[in-house]
Amino acid sequence: RVGQTLISNIRPYFKKIWHASMDGGCSADVLVFETTDEIDDKYFFYYLNQDHFFDYVMGGSKGTKMPRGDKQQILMYSFKYPEKEEQKAIAATLSCLDDKIELNNRINKTLEEMAQAIFKSWFIDFEPFQDGEFEDSELGRIPKGWRVGTLGECIELFDSKRIPLSSRQRESMRKIYPYYGAASLMDYVDDFIFDGIYILLGEDGTVIDDNGYPILQYVWGKFWVNNHAHILKGKNGFTEESIYMLLKNTSVQGIVTGAVQPKINQANLKSLKVLIPSHETLKKYNHLLEPIFAEKRRGFEEKQALISIRDSLLPKLMSGEIRVPLDEEGGAS
Repeated sequence: RVGQTLISNIRPYFKKIWHASMDGGCSADVLVFETTDEIDDKYFFYYLNQDHFFDYVMGGSKGTKMPRGDKQQILMYSFKYPEKEEQKAIAATLSCLDDKIELNNRINKTLEEMAQAIFKSWFIDFEPFQDGEFEDSELGRIPKGWRVGTLGECIELFDSKRIPLSSRQRESMRKIYPYYGAASLMDYVDDFIFDGIYILLGEDGTVIDDNGYPILQYVWGKFWVNNHAHILKGKNGFTEESIYMLLKNTSVQGIVTGAVQPKINQANLKSLKVLIPSHETLKKYNHLLEPIFAEKRRGFEEKQALISIRDSLLPKLMSGEIRVPLDEEGGAS
């Protein structure tokens, strides 16, 4: 029910926790907590959303490959809490940050949808070019002056600069720079090998989604990549943003090899057939994308800063090291 706290009891070290915003159902491997009257439900969620709690759960977990928390041990977890009005004030303070974080997520989702709508208009429906001439191609009717080429004409690959790091190597590193794998951010490390805007495309393992489109990551700044992702930049008029949108809308099912371990090799990637517009069209298209992705980067960086502030405040508020001032009515002032 709304207001309950749900925690995955499988592999507790993943720290999967949710304050329910809707009524629904869950599997038997999800623990559902409902607070008593003296505990504010949102405060309770934030209290459990700390490393201390999940370390405690892991301390009593059973199993090695698929550890599960021990329910009886979890129920013995003890903590001190202030009066309910202060609980609500603490929860309200943290919720303000989470609300802004969620707003940034929604804005970035909208920005991506805007970029997708522009791509569809220009490169699928050809709406801005309907008054011009069209001609036949192996990819169907296209505006005159455009052509079918290969992805190798549009991208530079930087795979030779990749350096994998084992989990043991990463354990001893300070967590400063992102460390990316084929499909996602995997860790943070204390050095970087890339600096700038790049597109990462899964090379092996998780390489396509259910519809045959490539697994992509749009990344920027200083970072490290293992050897399971291709590292791309645009060339010949293509920016990283236009490459990202092109690949996001291009099926790569036909170039995936390997039955047990799916793989997209460099040769097949470069040979992928793509539609290449005129230079002037590409220049105008890039001009539309640039502010959208600039705002997306800004929103993401602000979100990360807010997450850092929230995670720093959380243990201090819960321990009483920082107190939330209450107004005359008992709310946060």
